[in-house]
Amino acid sequence: VFALLGPNGAGKTTVVKILSTLIGADGGQARIAGHDLTAAPQAVRAAIGVTGQFSAVDGLITGEENMLLMADLHHLPKQEGRRIAAELLARFDLVDAAKKPASTYSGGMKRRLDIAMTLVGSPRIIFLDEPTTGLDPRSRHTMWRIIRDLVADGVTVLLTTQYLEEADQLADRIAVLNDGRIAAHGTAEELKRLVPGGHVRLRFTDPTAYRNATSALPETTRDDEALTLQIPSDGSQRHLRTLLDHLDTAGIEADELTVHTPDLDDVFFALTGGT
Repeated sequence: VFALLGPNGAGKTTVVKILSTLIGADGGQARIAGHDLTAAPQAVRAAIGVTGQFSAVDGLITGEENMLLMADLHHLPKQEGRRIAAELLARFDLVDAAKKPASTYSGGMKRRLDIAMTLVGSPRIIFLDEPTTGLDPRSRHTMWRIIRDLVADGVTVLLTTQYLEEADQLADRIAVLNDGRIAAHGTAEELKRLVPGGHVRLRFTDPTAYRNATSALPETTRDDEALTLQIPSDGSQRHLRTLLDHLDTAGIEADELTVHTPDLDDVFFALTGGT
């Protein structure tokens, strides 16, 4: 899974449209599944599937009819089309709703049907453009399971999302897109290391212990009202052990210790200017 993160207007959907041959690029080169995007667009289309931000499901027909329509568009023989449609409806837990109009489906069911329709052509690469937008937490987690299952089956997924937790949960690599340019890319852990701000927070209930700690730990950010100290830290075990040894030596015991390391929220705001 390769995730493309970015604020509204960064260019995520435009990237998907270019790479899926829906619109042309102004310049540059790209290869999809080994095929040149400009020279062999038909070969690219044969290798990919696209699930856009807005559902491609036709609400006037049933879920099964939507699947069979996709099979016809892929020029599959009738019998094979019916077999594949039945298998995918079962895989996405849509058998009970297969004969019902898609307009009666919940948002999560429509999204599952949308991806099932994308899989009719057995694509090697799938573009998922904000696939969980508008879904409730349960449906979102179901979608995450589906995406993990696709990857386990050997499918490559390019995922665009505004949900930082989603990228953290799913992506092997992440790129942060801002104003049409890649601001940074790497694994989630690599991106988190780009952003300073890791710290250890000590909280005290005894004012005397707090004053002793402020004297013993000069490089801290103080909050005299809350009786807390914030100490810069890279979050490593070595630094934490050194800090604890220092506190023990000074005879200081905090009532609460918490470690904060930068997360993808911090990365996102740092790289996109907080937009």
